[in-house]
Amino acid sequence: MKNIAIFGAGGFGREVKTIIDKINEQTPKTFNFLGFYDDGIEKGKIINNYPVLGGIEELNALDEDLSLVISIGDPQIKTAIVEKIKTAKIDYPVIVHPNASISNDDVEIGKGSIICEGSIVTCNIKIGDFVILNLMCTVGHDSIIDNYCAFMPSVNISGEVHIKNGVYVGTGAKIINLLEIGEGTIVGAGAVVSKSLPSKCTAVGIPAKPIKYHNN
Repeated sequence: MKNIAIFGAGGFGREVKTIIDKINEQTPKTFNFLGFYDDGIEKGKIINNYPVLGGIEELNALDEDLSLVISIGDPQIKTAIVEKIKTAKIDYPVIVHPNASISNDDVEIGKGSIICEGSIVTCNIKIGDFVILNLMCTVGHDSIIDNYCAFMPSVNISGEVHIKNGVYVGTGAKIINLLEIGEGTIVGAGAVVSKSLPSKCTAVGIPAKPIKYHNN
């Protein structure tokens, strides 16, 4: 049984804790949940019956092995957190809800990724490191999702789509097949992406169009 903790004690972190519970229900003694880490919450505070164990400083001081789930939706913040964790004592497991549907046909999922209940990943798909597929997302055939991307509930990604590093897609958005979304782009909730989007823009609407560009 592996000791596991969650970085991020907000709403999504608490939801990820329920996924760990479901994994343990299906396969008992997979994980021993210790608590949360969060630099924004006082050490020792109890969150859903488990303690906040500290922040990045405490993680870097660990002398025992720990599996850690980074439960942060914002790609930039998540990237910064991972870069600050220096200890070799930590590994980043893939967390998949037992009621998610993941094909066995050439699907790769990188370290630290989280796939929530009801999501569907079909075939010939590559998902990078630290990706979030929130509740009820779908990913179609031959799609590539690069590192640190986050998809909020009910996002539909059609086949042969390439989504580059650090993309954030809001709830209920749809991405049509054969498109590319550039690095660091934000797609607004409910948008329909029918043409490829450039890097580092915010795109909204039906069809989705860039409304602003950002430098980081």
